[in-house]
Amino acid sequence: MNKYGKITINGLVTNNAAFKLVLGTCSALAMSATAIKGLGMGISVTVVLLLSNVLISLLRKVIPNAVRIPAFIVIIATFVTLLRMFLNKFIPDLYDSMGVFLALIVVNCLILGRAEAFASKQPVLDSALDGLASGLGFTLALGIMGIIRELLGAGSLFDQKLWDFQIGFFSSSAGAFFVYGICIAIFVFITDKVEKALRKKKAILLRVDHSEPLPEPQTAAETGIQTDSASELVQEQQEKEAE
Repeated sequence: MNKYGKITINGLVTNNAAFKLVLGTCSALAMSATAIKGLGMGISVTVVLLLSNVLISLLRKVIPNAVRIPAFIVIIATFVTLLRMFLNKFIPDLYDSMGVFLALIVVNCLILGRAEAFASKQPVLDSALDGLASGLGFTLALGIMGIIRELLGAGSLFDQKLWDFQIGFFSSSAGAFFVYGICIAIFVFITDKVEKALRKKKAILLRVDHSEPLPEPQTAAETGIQTDSASELVQEQQEKEAE
């Protein structure tokens, strides 16, 4: 797998922000009551993460190390402000449903963490791919949680009523924690199984085959050593010592 493939898998699965690193928990719990809210928050985070990673990577050699964190926050806050203006203008329903949590994207640990750990040290293309993959991984997690909570808590999917049966617990804050914990447990269980299987396969491929017999030692004739000449030399040496 090449460099870009590893960055993509790392953001989507290996270091999934919500299910593996447990980052952005506040928005994950608050905005996963429905599938639309979860996907809306996830896409918003992805856009901000992608744009901030690109700009921070471009300015990584310009921003002084002593003020890098405040500089990162200013860049992120700028993109969040532009996103809020865009949603308020073109998608007001989503803007209203996200409320204060849209502004809180500024202090989302996922965005600031990727800026500090990756974008501030890597080239632009790598940083852009990292932001996109990490954001999509976060979006996928919120989408899954939103679908589960909406189906069980409201009996609907994407605001379309499916049945009258519903469990109010899943629409509550306690239900959000419960679904989040179950999703993390299942995700970690599956990824651990896959990683163990891949390591086992790699070990089998690298295993040295000891079933082949060792080569027999070569005889003096095969090695080309003249044993008679060697014996004569030893005998002459002994005679000189005797004289």
